[in-house]
Amino acid sequence: MELLSKISFMNQSFYQFLRYAAVGLVSNGIGFFLYLLLTGAGLFPKVSMLLLYVLGVVQSFIFNKKWTFNHHGDQIAIFIRYFIVYFFGYFINLCALIIFVDRFGYPHQFVQFTMIPVIAIFIFLMQKIWVFRVQQ
Repeated sequence: MELLSKISFMNQSFYQFLRYAAVGLVSNGIGFFLYLLLTGAGLFPKVSMLLLYVLGVVQSFIFNKKWTFNHHGDQIAIFIRYFIVYFFGYFINLCALIIFVDRFGYPHQFVQFTMIPVIAIFIFLMQKIWVFRVQQ
């Protein structure tokens, strides 16, 4: 019976990841396009990233809570955990921009594009383990 439980958990996790990836691909695709527009219009890369990150947190919370994890619980507590996870994701992203753009001179477009999957995997794991964890 334990094997069936593990298989069920793996299937559930796989489909959650696919839904999370769909939300993330659409959100990040639009976000990256807007990032290029904002920076192309003269807004500083870090300011652009901050604005789009906040927008992305709010919209992805709605979709991930309802569609990806189908979670029903205390919305305020969940959003606080969600915000904490995204804060750390933002901090990691900001550090990457500071290190690789400011210090080493890499193009900010390349660094930002590269950080999308890194941050996405980190955030999915934290959502699965901590934010939308199943209460026993």
